[in-house]
Amino acid sequence: MDFPALAMAAPALWSGLLVTLQLTVLAVAGGTLLGTLLALLRLSRQPLLAWLAAAYVNLFRAVPLLLVIIWFYLAVPLLLRALTGEDTPVGAFGACLVAFILFEAAFFCEVVRAGIQSIPRGQFNAALALGLTPGQSLRRVILPQAFRNMLPLLLQQSIILFQDTSLVYAVGLGDFLNTARTQGEIRGELHPFLLLAGLVYFLLSLAASRLVRRLQTGQAR
Repeated sequence: MDFPALAMAAPALWSGLLVTLQLTVLAVAGGTLLGTLLALLRLSRQPLLAWLAAAYVNLFRAVPLLLVIIWFYLAVPLLLRALTGEDTPVGAFGACLVAFILFEAAFFCEVVRAGIQSIPRGQFNAALALGLTPGQSLRRVILPQAFRNMLPLLLQQSIILFQDTSLVYAVGLGDFLNTARTQGEIRGELHPFLLLAGLVYFLLSLAASRLVRRLQTGQAR
C-alpha cells in the first residue's frame, strides 16, 4: 500500500468522509421524523390516511435506492422550476438528501410503528384517564417508551443508510468512496485507495454494530 500517496490525499479523503457523515446524520434525522409521521398515519383510525401511508411505504420499499437517487437528482430542479417559475440550482448533495430522507422514511416508519405497537394499549388509556389529550399521551407517554425500545433497530437502519450513501457516486457527489476512487485514479493507485475506503466503512460500521449490541444487551437485562 502506497502510504505516502494516501497521506497526500488525506485532506481530500477527510473532506469526503465529512460529506458522507453529514449526509448520514441529516438523512437519519429527516427520515426518522417523516417515518414517525408515517407510522402515526398508518396507525390512524382514518382508513384513507392509513391507506395513503401504507401506499407510500410499499412504493419506496419496492423501488431500488439508486433509482430514487437518480430520479430526484433529475426531478427536484424540474419540480422547483414548476413551483417557482425560476431555475433554482440544486446541488447533488441537496438532491441526494431529499432522496435519502424520502426513501429511508419508509423503513423508519415500520420500525417506529412496531415500537409504538409494542407499548401496551393500557398505558395510552391510563394517560387519557389522567386527563391528557390523545396527542399529549402520544408525545409524553407512548413515543418516549417506543423510541427507547426501538433504538437498536433505528441504529441498525442507520448503519445500513451509512453504507448506502456510497450509491451517490451515480450523481457525482464527492462522498468518501467517490473521493477515494477519484484520488486513486489521479495518483495511479486505485486499489490502495479502495482498500482504505473499504476498511473505513468496515470499522465505522463495526463500531456502530457493537453499540447496537450493547444497547440490546442492556435492554434484555
